[in-house]
Order: sequence, then structure tokens, then C-alpha cells
Amino acid sequence: MPDARLDLVFFDVDDTLYSTTAFAERARRDAIGAMIDAGLRVSLEQGQIELGEVVTEFASNYAEHFDRLIDRLGPEAYAGHNRAVLVAAGVVAYHRTKEQGLHILPDALEALEALHGAGVRLGVISAGLQVKQAEKLIRLGVLRFFDPTSIFFSDQVGVSKPNPKLYTLACKRAGVKPARALYIGDRPDHDVAPAAKAGLRTVYYSGAGGKYAGCARSGADHDLADLRALPALLRDVYHL
Repeated sequence: MPDARLDLVFFDVDDTLYSTTAFAERARRDAIGAMIDAGLRVSLEQGQIELGEVVTEFASNYAEHFDRLIDRLGPEAYAGHNRAVLVAAGVVAYHRTKEQGLHILPDALEALEALHGAGVRLGVISAGLQVKQAEKLIRLGVLRFFDPTSIFFSDQVGVSKPNPKLYTLACKRAGVKPARALYIGDRPDHDVAPAAKAGLRTVYYSGAGGKYAGCARSGADHDLADLRALPALLRDVYHL
């Protein structure tokens, strides 16, 4: 390492600060259950399978997942019921779960508290719709830890993962050199590889148990299964 010192530590959001995978499974199950209670004719298991396929095919930020679910099931699944009411039941249940069940991971909270308390400058680089991603930071109660000038959402930057330009632009706008920044994320392909290509140091985090937690070779500078080890790493390797 030509320069092992750091000026800024960036975090991903999904499956890094909270378990996106676990939350999504719970919220979708609750949504299907509410739609069934409102009159949708489908088993909970089959409804979850079909909704999962809709999310995969139309992407997670698509606005009409429940409408497409009903389309797939066909008129026989909602005959005698207003389909708008069924969709609304799913939407309300999903957001209720979001309000009650979106929690920061314990190790992430401890790491943020320790780093913020030590005066380490912290930021966010996250892919997704700007308001949706910002809402997560607010619901998780973590805004107090981050430098407000160092929070970047791909929807605002105009570049998304896995383009290394996202990380280059974030560093430029935060006023730091990429070589003096570190990025923590859960995906080797969308987090580690492009951040490293942009010149940042990288941490692959697997503690959220998401879809990419089983990667044996992340290619990152450091692999962590528990973010509580991060403060010691930053102190011993990067002199923070």
C-alpha cells in the first residue's frame, strides 16, 4: 500500500447496514397474507413464489409488483373482489412491516457508534432510487453518523453500480482522493470490484446473510463477517 491512511469510510446500505434479504422476505410474506385476507385466492406459499418471480423479472424498484402478481394469477384468483383493494392491502401490509421491522444490524450499529465517536468521517454510496434509499437511512436511525456532504445515491449521481465512475464521482464530490477512501459492501461484483477499480480500498461484508454472503473469494482488501472488527482494522492498518 503506497498510502495506508484514510480520510473517509463509505458504507453500502442494503445487506450492509441492515439485512435487506431477511426484511424483503418478511415484508412480502406479510403482503401476500394481507391480500389473501382481503380475498385473493392463492396459497401463502404459492403467492410468495409468484411475487418473488415478479420482483426478479421486473426489478426491485418497479412500482407495480402486486398488480403484476394479480395478472399472473388470473381473473379466477380475484373474481368477486375489486383488484385495487387487493393491491392496496398488499401495499399497506408491506409498508407496515417496513415501519415496524426495518432495523440496523447490531454489529453495524456498534461499528458506526465507535467510528463516529472516534471522529472518523463516514459516508454512504448506495445504488437505488434516491428517496427510497434516503428513507432507509432515516428509518434505520443512522443519519447522525454520516457526514451529510458524503452521502451519495446512484439515482442522484447519474451513474449506478457496477460502474466505477460512481465511486470516482463520490470521492471527487466528497473532496477526497480514492486512494484515501475505503468502501464497505456485500457484493463482490457491484461493490468490491468497481470500488477497487476506482482506486478505493475495499471491505467485503458477509454478516447480513444476504444473497452474496457465501462468496469464498471476494477480491476485497479485507473480508469481514462482523463489522465490530472494523474499528480495530482501521486503527491497525489505516492508522485511524
